[in-house]
Amino acid sequence: MSELSTEPRSNHPIGSSRWATTRTQWKALGYDDEEIRRPKIAIVNSSSGLAPCFAHLDAIAETVRASVYAAGGLGFEIRTVAPTDFVMAAGRGGGYVLSGRDLVSYDIEAVVEGAMLDGMICLASCDKTTPGQLMAAARTDVPTVIVACGYQSCGTLDDGRRVDIEEVFVDAGRLAAGAITFDDLCQMSDRAITGPGVCQGMGTANTMHIVAEALGMTGPGTTPTRANSDTMWQAAEAAGPAVIAAIAADLRPSRVMTPAAFRNAVTAVIAVSGSLNAVKHLEAIAAETPHDIDVHRLFEEIGHDSGPITAIQPNGPTTIDAFDAAGGTRAVLRRLGDRIDRTALTVTGALLGDALDQAPVDDAVIHAEPLRAQSTIVVMRGSLCPDSGIVKLSVTEDRARTFTGPARVHESAPQATEAIERGEVRPGEVLVLRGLGVTGTPGMGMASSVVFALHAAGLSEQVAFVTDGQLSGLVNKGIVVGEISPEGAVPGPLGIVRDGDLIAIDVARRSADLLIDDSERDHRLRTWAQTRPPQTWPARPGSWLGVYSGAVEPLDRGATLRRTAAD
Repeated sequence: MSELSTEPRSNHPIGSSRWATTRTQWKALGYDDEEIRRPKIAIVNSSSGLAPCFAHLDAIAETVRASVYAAGGLGFEIRTVAPTDFVMAAGRGGGYVLSGRDLVSYDIEAVVEGAMLDGMICLASCDKTTPGQLMAAARTDVPTVIVACGYQSCGTLDDGRRVDIEEVFVDAGRLAAGAITFDDLCQMSDRAITGPGVCQGMGTANTMHIVAEALGMTGPGTTPTRANSDTMWQAAEAAGPAVIAAIAADLRPSRVMTPAAFRNAVTAVIAVSGSLNAVKHLEAIAAETPHDIDVHRLFEEIGHDSGPITAIQPNGPTTIDAFDAAGGTRAVLRRLGDRIDRTALTVTGALLGDALDQAPVDDAVIHAEPLRAQSTIVVMRGSLCPDSGIVKLSVTEDRARTFTGPARVHESAPQATEAIERGEVRPGEVLVLRGLGVTGTPGMGMASSVVFALHAAGLSEQVAFVTDGQLSGLVNKGIVVGEISPEGAVPGPLGIVRDGDLIAIDVARRSADLLIDDSERDHRLRTWAQTRPPQTWPARPGSWLGVYSGAVEPLDRGATLRRTAAD
């Protein structure tokens, strides 16, 4: 065990009532007095029986607990809510998914701060658990190690094609258009997942695991990794000694997740053409740190002259397994050279640069030169989205994307999808879907089904799509501007768009504009409260979403819960 310079904060004065009552509780669990005086570590386990993302976490938690004990600590497993997009997006317009990220962070805070635990090890799995855990680490500022628990294995179809859940997600939208049969879809569904872990591909979960390593919050060389791989189990076994050493060195998240670390993380996301959802999650994590970091501006600045150096499915032909074998995150960071700040600390206490020197790099997968000149994640500004909007482009397609057309406005995803299927959405139009933002749904609704419906109808290249809703972290077809802020449920440009208004989008110029004159804009803003449509998913008073909708910050500030001046 690393020698501690100070008494762990979890150790109350001997003889005090707090000491006596906690000793009584822990003696009843079978611990002796020596064990009770050890540093106490929260093993944060977002286990759930709802999805395979979490199916293996209980066994990992036991391995981590043993590693903590062997290192001289005492591990206590704590549970949190476990948001899973594909299952929990079914209710209340999908609002419980993104808002569940914040519940994860507050679940952790309540236990770690309430019990005055000394550190934590977080088992990172599905899309929202990793950012929620990193938010809690930054907020509590107790020494923390993230263990990435890996991606799932996938299967093959009768014709030999590889299939994963993201392909099921996309192809389900083609069923209504007759582009795929019901039996074909069922076969894909039957074979897409063959083991525990998060979705394959460079979606949000794998992107956020990579972010955790680039921020310095994991053991170097541990992301991405297949669930139940040797690398994953080695990371679990190393977590105990790492967190005890971090406590001894007072190596807190505020010393690891610095502005330099966030710059490294943004650079890494761009290099792997990661999920666009990483933008809001990084913004939310940054908001919990004591540092002044504007993540949207980092994506704009770094993405202007930096592009992807690998093309992982669905961005290109490389599987996540091949990327993992090629060196993964550590190889990407090494390949990025002086674009990475090598002086950033990692949770192990070593400098990031020291961990990169011996990293293997497979040149066939992780390229020396960018596959395109600029980032595939494009932050948009303009009179339609003065705060921000986001476009996700393909790695391989580098043509200019411009579009100007009249708006066709819808207030719900089902309404928009039905209009497409009825042939009411015409080539040359800009399909506007609003009311899906963090307050409008509330909790942020998923708009990807509309993208897939446009693709199935053959309209992807003929109709632009703009929305304040959440999009899949993967490549979108055609011109799609998502996560527009201010959202349509508050006074702002998106909320005042009417059918027939001209909208102009220029991805190369990073602009999206509502082409109405100033006097008309001002008039609509003044009368917005009288003309706003009712919410599709109004929050029930007193419910979690009711609390969330009244406290959530705008999306461009990470959609975290509102801070007071005292914070």
